[in-house]
Amino acid sequence: MEFFEEISAPGQDVAALQKQLRIRNLPDLCHSISTILVDNQSSGRIYCLWGEFDVNRENIKHGVRFSLPGCPNALAWTITSANNLITVHCTINRKTHDEDFIASIYIFMADWVSGLKKLSS
Repeated sequence: MEFFEEISAPGQDVAALQKQLRIRNLPDLCHSISTILVDNQSSGRIYCLWGEFDVNRENIKHGVRFSLPGCPNALAWTITSANNLITVHCTINRKTHDEDFIASIYIFMADWVSGLKKLSS
């Protein structure tokens, strides 16, 4: 499944976005991520609304990709900036899932929108 959110961000600089989207900053940018347990810059361990997970971070063209390699749903999300928009794109490895889990992904996405609006204002 795929989930998308877009935020108007005229003039958002990709390099600045990549600098701000660090593992250590995740709780400040997304309330669904409450605690950073380990931060090795490109990998770490977080506590989030789904529990405790390893997290990987990598710069990609126009933004950053995060993934939870141990997640049973292979959850990953990218945050990119292009055409005056910041796009949050989240994926899981299933075509369908139970309603409660899907609702939690919508909460996760809304939390990202809220946090990213603070960056772009």
